Amino acid sequence: MATVTSAALAIPSFTSLKAGATAAKVSATAKVATSAVPRVSIKASLKDLGVAVAATAASAILASNALAIEVKLGGDDGSLAFVPSEFSVSSGEKIVFKNNAGFPHNVVFDEDEIPGGVDASKISMSDEDLLNAPGEIYAVTLTEKGSYSFYCSPHQGAGMVGKVTVN
Repeated sequence: MATVTSAALAIPSFTSLKAGATAAKVSATAKVATSAVPRVSIKASLKDLGVAVAATAASAILASNALAIEVKLGGDDGSLAFVPSEFSVSSGEKIVFKNNAGFPHNVVFDEDEIPGGVDASKISMSDEDLLNAPGEIYAVTLTEKGSYSFYCSPHQGAGMVGKVTVN
């Protein structure tokens, strides 16, 4: 820790800003009093910061649905497919369907191939709603355990179908 002691300082004083003017020197003595400064533990501060960051992150995760998977609508090769076409998620995890290629696309859950009591119209896009541009998304969170079959209505005949199992 550094200490400050008194020192003699030379402070120039300007009497005029005209060319050729002389400057007078004034000497002054300054005394600075120091007091004991409490030391701060950096480790404790970083630990406290880490705890606060972890608590904030945990709150954010609990407040929103966790992302389980992102499913591409259309393969990178231009194929009319969901990529992946079959996958599993845990109950309550978010599934994001993202437009990739060969659009327009949509995501419709087959009412005959979903768990009993689930309303297909509440988890599906309508046949008229389409994702028309790259990167557009449709997200859904499934809570009932079981198997769900889905398809893209414009490309169902071309085999653009998929299946998700909710555990």
